Amino acid sequence: MQNESHKMDDSKLVTVAERDMESAALILVSVLKDAGIRSIATGGFTAGFRAEAPGVVKVQTFEVDAERARQVISEIRELPDESIITE
Repeated sequence: MQNESHKMDDSKLVTVAERDMESAALILVSVLKDAGIRSIATGGFTAGFRAEAPGVVKVQTFEVDAERARQVISEIRELPDESIITE
């Protein structure tokens, strides 16, 4: 435990976003990883009614990174529908 980048007090996970679909949450996890922020997606089993119960997928980060993670997430812009090409 000598090389821990976070102190034990900083190891508390907090939710920075919630998504209805696991795939959308995993995209956020990937974006946060690219920004140097460690995160996880939890609750994927119940999302999308796989467990016959509605649920959400939570994207969680260390508390110390939460503010920066929320900022990164707020900067993400969704593509307008007309920019998606379907064949």
